[in-house]
Amino acid sequence: MRSNLVAGNWKMCGNSASIEQLVSDLKTSLPAEPGVDIAVFPPTVYLGSVLSGLAGSPVAVGGQNVCDQPSDGAFTGEVSALMLADIGCRYVIVGHSERRAIYGESSEQVAEKAKQALLQGLVPLVCVGETESQRDEGATLDVISAQLKPIFSALSLEQLQSIVIAYEPVWAIGTGKTASPSQAQEVHAFIRALFAEKDQQLAKGLRILYGGSVKAASAGELFAQADIDGGLVGGASLDAQEFSAICRAAE
Repeated sequence: MRSNLVAGNWKMCGNSASIEQLVSDLKTSLPAEPGVDIAVFPPTVYLGSVLSGLAGSPVAVGGQNVCDQPSDGAFTGEVSALMLADIGCRYVIVGHSERRAIYGESSEQVAEKAKQALLQGLVPLVCVGETESQRDEGATLDVISAQLKPIFSALSLEQLQSIVIAYEPVWAIGTGKTASPSQAQEVHAFIRALFAEKDQQLAKGLRILYGGSVKAASAGELFAQADIDGGLVGGASLDAQEFSAICRAAE
C-alpha cells in the first residue's frame, strides 16, 4: 500500500530568522505522529539549521538540487549527493521545472542526478510537467513520456522502486492556477501506466505527487484521486498552518 507524501519546496526564500520561525511553527502545528510522510526542502545554506531544528520530529529534510557528478571534484558551486546524505538529508528534488527552464537542465541530466542520489541512499523526487503552450497543443502526454524516457534508461528496476515522481504542470506553478482533479488524475494515471510497462508491482508502489500550486482548499479533492499520492507544495509550504492543513488533507 502506498503511503502519501507531502513535500514542501521552500525554493530560494527566507533568511535565518524567518526559517527558524517556520521550523518552530511546523513543530507546533504538525501532529507528532502524522498519518502521512512529510518532507521539507530548504535552501541549501539553511539545511544544517533545519535538520537540527527538526531533529526528533516526523519531518524529513531534503535538498532542492544535487550535482550530476560523482562525489568530490572540481565542480565549483555544486553539492554532491554524498554531501546531502552526510548531513542527514533523506530526499532531493531533481528536474524541477525551474531548473529545466531557467538553467537548461536536460532530461538526461535529470536522470543522472537521480542516479547519483540513489547511489548515496537518497530518495529523488523526479519532476516532470508540461508548459501551457504544450498543453494547448495537446502534447502533455508526449512531453511527460519524453521526460521520463532517460529515467527508464539510466535506472535499474530496483532503483526505479526507490524514486518518487512529481507531476508539476508548469502553467500552474506560482500562477494561482491549479489543474482540475480530473486533469491531474489523467496525467498521474498515464505516468503510472508508463511504469507498469516496466513492471506492474513497480507501478503499484510508485508514489506520484501533484505539484501545481497546491493549497489547503484544493488539496483534499486532489488527493482523493486514485493515482495522486500527495503533493509537492511551493509557496503554501512557507506558511506552517497552510502546510499543516495540506498534510492533514493527505492523511
